[in-house]
Amino acid sequence: MDKGVSRGITTNQKGPHDNLEKVVRKHLEHPSLKPFSQHTVDAFRDIQEWIADWQGAIILDSCCGVGESTRYIAQQNPHAKVIGVDKSALRVGKHQHYTVPAGDNSGSHPTNYCLVRADLNDFWRLAHQANWQLEQHFLLYPNPYPKSAHLQRRWHGSSAFADILKLKGKLTVRSNWGIYVEEFCQALNIAGISAHPEHYTAREPMTPFERKYWASGQQSWQLSVTL
Repeated sequence: MDKGVSRGITTNQKGPHDNLEKVVRKHLEHPSLKPFSQHTVDAFRDIQEWIADWQGAIILDSCCGVGESTRYIAQQNPHAKVIGVDKSALRVGKHQHYTVPAGDNSGSHPTNYCLVRADLNDFWRLAHQANWQLEQHFLLYPNPYPKSAHLQRRWHGSSAFADILKLKGKLTVRSNWGIYVEEFCQALNIAGISAHPEHYTAREPMTPFERKYWASGQQSWQLSVTL
C-alpha cells in the first residue's frame, strides 16, 4: 500500500456501543488499583525532574506517536512545558525525523517540550497523584479499537478515563472514526460534562496519521471541552 494511503475504519458497530454507559459508570465508581509498571514509574520520575520547580502551564500530548504534534503544540505555546507520551519506544525513537515538518521554514526549534515512552494507564494516574492540573490535554488519533468486543480498550471505556477527568484542562480528542468521538462525548456527558462531536479541518495536518487520513479522503472528527 502507498504510504500516503490509509484504509478506513472497519467495525461491526453501527453506532455508540450499547454497554457504554454501564462500562463508564463502573470505571468512574471503581478507580484502578493495578500496580504501576516500573518503566512508567521511572519515566514519570524523569519528567518530574525535567519539570523541576516549574510553576507555569503544563500541556500533555498523549498518544503522541513520533512527536510531530508535540513539537507543533510546543511551538504554538511557548509559555508552557509540553510533554509527549507514547507507549511505543520505536515511535518515540523516530522523533528526530519529524522535528522539522515539511513546509516549515521558520527555523524554529522549540526547547519547551520533551517526549517520553510510558504506559498512559499508569502515567495519567501518577500525574494525578502528583497533583498535576493541565492547561491543555491532547488525544490525537489514539488507537480506536473498532471491534465491538474491545470497548474497554478505548480510553473512554477504560479505567483510565477517570484519570483523564482528574487532570482537568482543555481536552481535545481527534479521530478518523466518528463513533469514537461520539462515544467519548457520551462518556463525558455521563460524567456530567457537556461535549459534542464536530468535524475537524485545518490548513495543515498536525500528525503523520492526520496527513495520511486526509490524503486518503477521510474525515476527522473532534471534541474540545474544558474539564
